[in-house]
Amino acid sequence: MIAVEGGYVNHPNDPGGETHMGITKAVAVQNGYVGPMRTLPREVAESIYYRRYLVQPGYAALVPVDAAVAEELFDTTVNMGPARPSTWFQQSINILCNAKLVTDGRVGPGTIAAYRACQGALGAGNLCVATLNNLDAAQGTEYARLVRVNPKLKVFYKGWIAHRVGNVDRRKCSAVTS
Repeated sequence: MIAVEGGYVNHPNDPGGETHMGITKAVAVQNGYVGPMRTLPREVAESIYYRRYLVQPGYAALVPVDAAVAEELFDTTVNMGPARPSTWFQQSINILCNAKLVTDGRVGPGTIAAYRACQGALGAGNLCVATLNNLDAAQGTEYARLVRVNPKLKVFYKGWIAHRVGNVDRRKCSAVTS
């Protein structure tokens, strides 16, 4: 993630403002960092990524079940927060598996259990690919919406599509065995 996000950036069109390694200044401060963003230590960024973007949204529990889908959710959450990708994940399970999850944007034990049950019904690899496709479609649609409502974001659109949509290799789905 740090390689994708890169180093220090303070783009005038980015509503996130000053960032380093993909961590916004606001998030760094919320997590106790008080120094200049240009010198944010890698260890601090890694810790924030782990706690805020993997554990807090509930994706850590998904890693042993389907690491490729967990990777996609993690990546999208870093880029746009957990509510949208978590909701899209629950919607995808409901659509693909005829599940009845409440789409509350909180991935917990019920969401993970529904995904596991769906793996049994559709096959883990098939479900992985279909879920990644659904998540990417929702993400691409959201990027287009964001640019429509805030044209200043157009400068980021090509990069979002090139580096965020379709970025998880579907071949990782063949390794899913749960």
